[in-house]
Amino acid sequence: MKITEVRVYSKQLPMASGYNMSSAAVGDPETTIVQIVTNTAHIGWGEICPTGPLPQSEHAGSIQADLALLGPALIGLDPRRLGLVHDATTSTMDGGHGAKSAVDIACWDLMGKAYGERICDLLGGARMDPVSTYYVVPIGTPDDSATLAQNLQNAGHTKLQLKAGGRHIDQDIAVIQAVTETIRPGVDLFVDCNRGWTVGEAIQVSQACAHLKLAIEQPCATYAECAIARPHLRHPLLLDECADSLATIATAIGTGVADGFGMKLTRVGGISAMRAIRDLCEATNTPTSCDDSWGGDIIAAACVHVGATLNPNLSRGAWISDPYQVAHYDEKHGPRIVNGTIAVPPGPGLGITIPSGYFGSPIASYS
Repeated sequence: MKITEVRVYSKQLPMASGYNMSSAAVGDPETTIVQIVTNTAHIGWGEICPTGPLPQSEHAGSIQADLALLGPALIGLDPRRLGLVHDATTSTMDGGHGAKSAVDIACWDLMGKAYGERICDLLGGARMDPVSTYYVVPIGTPDDSATLAQNLQNAGHTKLQLKAGGRHIDQDIAVIQAVTETIRPGVDLFVDCNRGWTVGEAIQVSQACAHLKLAIEQPCATYAECAIARPHLRHPLLLDECADSLATIATAIGTGVADGFGMKLTRVGGISAMRAIRDLCEATNTPTSCDDSWGGDIIAAACVHVGATLNPNLSRGAWISDPYQVAHYDEKHGPRIVNGTIAVPPGPGLGITIPSGYFGSPIASYS
C-alpha cells in the first residue's frame, strides 16, 4: 500500500447550541479534513478542529499551511508503517502537532481498513464499549448550572465538567457550591477553568470549596503557575492545555504536579502519541481522558476508539462535541452520546463511512 495523494478540505461546523468557557464562547469552528488516497481501494480520513486561536495555539490557517509542507512528504509512503510516516513528518517540520495528528489519524484509519480491524482492536482491544463520557456544564448562573447538572444525571451521566473562570471568583464559588449540592453518589465533578484563574484565585477557590468533592482542571495559564498553586490546593489537580507532550506529562506525574489529565488527541500528535500517553498513565495509575477541543465524526471516532482502550478504573471519559453539532458526517455510525455513553463505531478503521463529495472540493491536493 502506497500513498498517492493527500487532499485537504475545510468545513464550517454549525452549532446546534451555545458553548461557553472562561476564555470565550465557541461559534461555528472551522475544521480541517485530511483525506489520504492510496494505490488500493482504501482511503483514510483525519481531522483537526481547534476551537479558535485563543483556546489553542494552532488554528485552521496555520494547520493548512503545515499540511502544505507535510502533504508532499507523504507521497509514496506505506501508511501502515506509522514509524516511517512519523520520521517523514518530523524530518519535514518541527511542531505542527495539529496537522501531524490529522495525518496520523488518517493512517490509523487506513491500517484498520487494510487489516479489517477496528482501531481500538489494533490498539489492544476495547475494554469499554460503550465508552463513558463526560458532559460539560457551561459558564452560567448557580440556578441554571445546578438545574442542568441535575438533568444530566437524570439522563445517565456520571461525569460532569463544570466550566469556571473569566469572572469574579465569588461567582465561580457560588456556582460550584450549587452544582455540588446536586451531585449524587458515584458521579464525578471536574471544575475546568481553561486557564482562567490566577495562582491566587485558584488557591482561594479551592480553599473556599475544601469541603466539597471535586477535582480542579487547568486552573492557571501555564504549567509553571499550576505547579506553584499545586501545594496549596485542597483538591486533585488535572492538567489539560499545558499537557502537550509525553515529556511534559511524564514530568508532571514524576514531580507530583498532576493527579490526572484531560488529554487532547490532536494536541499531542494523534493516536500514536496518545497510545504512549495511555500506557504511561496506566503504568503510573494516573487517570486521563481522551478527547479533543472540537470536531466532527472523524475526530470523535478517533477519540472513542482510543478511549475504549483506557483502563476503566482510570478513565475520565471520552468527550465528543456531538451534542452541539447540527449534523453527522456519517448519519448511521457517527459517534453520539446515549445515556451518558458512546458506542464504538463497528466497522474497520475509524468505522465511519463518509459520502462521496460530502466536503465539496479540496482546498489543496498533493500528489
